[in-house]
Amino acid sequence: MAYAPFDLTGKVSVITGGNGGIGFGMAEALAQSGANVSIWGTNAVKNAAALEKLQSYGTKVEAKVVDVSDENAVNQAMAETFEEFGRIDQAIANAGIGMRVDSFMNMTGDQMRKVFDVNINGVLYTLREGARYMVERAKQGDPGGSLIGVASLAAIEGAAHNQHYAASKGAVVSAMKSCAVEFGRYGITANSVLPGWIATDMTAGSQSFEVFTRKVISRVPIERRWGKPEEFGGVAVYLASNAASFHSGDSFVIDGGYSVF
Repeated sequence: MAYAPFDLTGKVSVITGGNGGIGFGMAEALAQSGANVSIWGTNAVKNAAALEKLQSYGTKVEAKVVDVSDENAVNQAMAETFEEFGRIDQAIANAGIGMRVDSFMNMTGDQMRKVFDVNINGVLYTLREGARYMVERAKQGDPGGSLIGVASLAAIEGAAHNQHYAASKGAVVSAMKSCAVEFGRYGITANSVLPGWIATDMTAGSQSFEVFTRKVISRVPIERRWGKPEEFGGVAVYLASNAASFHSGDSFVIDGGYSVF
């Protein structure tokens, strides 16, 4: 019998912020590997466009309009996803926002709360509800599952003018370690993914800034370039697969080697 740990046939993955950028890169790879996929986003038009692409891979896919900062919306969406798919094997808390300011001294409480509502609360709501269905399944004799929190290099490196964003991403890393310890008894793994400089809508301004490209992107060891969203498909598939059943509490830095240069 062939070794096929990355065949995800029958598994169900939920990806917040799955209609674009890193989230869609993950969703596409998961669908290509046989997983059924539920993508969540706040933009119905982007949801529809992403869903159309995912449908070409032949697995069951859906898109939901969900604001992850709304606890009730997350609870309801996860319950609906479970009802529609019959199980949840992977919850990827990827949705996030950034809000750079000119100085930490000018950062307002409203700006902090807005970032925290999505990047911390939204992540915790998503992972909590995903874990709920995985634990119940494990108690019925079918253990396993994967929780992923998408953080950022800002969690481990200094991010001037972005203290609220950095704090929110550091919180994600800490939360994933806690989940790894609490849910390991159910065969559920929990890991963080820390992207570096990736070409997405969130980084559009920096991508067109020549000075940034010259001073920052030129320091990326892998080909001196921006990362691509599709380059996150591999880690999503790996962590959803049987190959990662004993890999938990880790932080996957995917930055082309930037942080070690």
